[in-house]
Amino acid sequence: MAYDLLIRNARICDGSGGPSFRGDVAIRGSRIAAVGEIEADAAETIDANGLVLAPGFIDPHTHYDAQLVWDGLAQPALEHGVTTIVPGNCSLSLAPLRPEHRDLLGATFRKIEEMPENAFNAGIDWSWQTFGEYVETIRGGLGINVAPLVGHSLIRLWVMGEDARERSATDTEVAAMQDALRECLDAGAIGMSGSWVDIDHENRPVPARRAAWEELDALCAVLGERKAILQMVPEFWDPDLLCARIDLMADLSRAHGISTTFSPLFDSNAAPELVGIALDRIRLQTAHGARVVPQMQTRPIDLSFDLGAPMSTFATLPSWWAMTLLPKDEKLARLRDPAEREKLKSEMDSFMMPMSLDLDFAKAFIKRPGPASQALAGRFIGDIARERGCHIAEAIIDIALADDLETSFGLDALGHSNMAKIAGFLAEPLIGIGAGDGGAHVTNFSTYGDTGFLFSEYVRGQHAMSVEKAVQKLTHDIADLWGITDRGLIKPGYAADMVLFDPDSIDRGPEIAVDDLPAPGFRYIRRAKGVSQVFVNGRRVYDRDDGYTDARAGAIVPQAA
Repeated sequence: MAYDLLIRNARICDGSGGPSFRGDVAIRGSRIAAVGEIEADAAETIDANGLVLAPGFIDPHTHYDAQLVWDGLAQPALEHGVTTIVPGNCSLSLAPLRPEHRDLLGATFRKIEEMPENAFNAGIDWSWQTFGEYVETIRGGLGINVAPLVGHSLIRLWVMGEDARERSATDTEVAAMQDALRECLDAGAIGMSGSWVDIDHENRPVPARRAAWEELDALCAVLGERKAILQMVPEFWDPDLLCARIDLMADLSRAHGISTTFSPLFDSNAAPELVGIALDRIRLQTAHGARVVPQMQTRPIDLSFDLGAPMSTFATLPSWWAMTLLPKDEKLARLRDPAEREKLKSEMDSFMMPMSLDLDFAKAFIKRPGPASQALAGRFIGDIARERGCHIAEAIIDIALADDLETSFGLDALGHSNMAKIAGFLAEPLIGIGAGDGGAHVTNFSTYGDTGFLFSEYVRGQHAMSVEKAVQKLTHDIADLWGITDRGLIKPGYAADMVLFDPDSIDRGPEIAVDDLPAPGFRYIRRAKGVSQVFVNGRRVYDRDDGYTDARAGAIVPQAA
């Protein structure tokens, strides 16, 4: 019996968490046809030479909604072994949306997810209104699988218009939202996302935050009808508030028989007890029949910032934030004004990072120097300020002014500083891998590298889990939580999404700047190390030596078998 593709001599980690084994995998069409010792012909045969063959990794927290319109590969996700992405998190999707609300959503999306306005506007043609029309817009060019969420904020805006930003919904409006959610689920949405924390471009709560409990409960009843998932963003920096939100999600989970997930669950020196407290509450609610799964990223954050555009770095510094919103000429004048500089200095002294990161601006360094700061490349702001005898805020401002605001500053390895501690949390079955934010914050920090870092730091470095368990957390565990029934395992009948990688070298690569946006500008990404080949629905889409192929085999999932 001939197959389309036969991968021989692989170390198969099938996603179940069980022991790996040497064997072959045969593919026919888009499905796995056989696993084991296979004696048959195939149109193409690949010798894995003992590399690990695993199910394609699933990334449950991305914001590729916009990028998918112009880049169906969702670069660089595939390079990291990711074959399925979940966009539409944090209450924000790009549909359903009426034409009169496009500017509002665009501004909100760009603010929260920190995307350059020129790239967003150049890449989005707004040829859709309904969720189904958005799905059809991206479907034809997909090289990666997409399991999209619909945002609660979008459902409110669709039904209530501008009132969605102001008030609770009436009973009639809630019923209309339920119908709208059903239509989105029928069109391919895998669930609904919400937020208890996000603010829009005008520093107002996103529409989802205006919802009364009865509205959220009614929408979760619809999710229960379809066994769909709820994703939420809670007050992740405060243990008491976070536990209260875990209790609310647990109530929704039990009442409607749904899975719920929240992101991020973040550890830092600023809140060292938070994860342990949250995990105890999750254990309690799990014991009482709820399913509440947090998403924890594996890697620390490497942050970038500049003074040329609004960035979340300054979200809790009112004067800095207001300054970044100004037109360039006004911004330059304010940065040169002695009284304004004193105000900026004072605010930086009382700085509190919005993500509970233990951040010190003195440790910022010159990441992308402008024309006048080339000689300062890589140097720390604290050292420069000491040499100049000035405040660190003045050093940042003066360097930026000399470069006409073109300087990019960096802050590396924020949070997750105790890797042994994080290793223990990541090995916990009740904690999921996620919260990576792929497709967002593209000029602020590189959002990829979680998969490789899981293996390099926590499998090889900390010995916190086996290769098999790491694969399970990136594949079957996520597929099971999100209700993706035909992926996440190497098993006959399952979709042939697979990644071939070297367990001794898989890692995140260095952060680099690339200029592949649909308008002039750059974004930060990480290439992967140790990933040899990636297959989506039986087609090779990425090869370490040859790069991306022409295959566009991605699908909207879950789809019919």
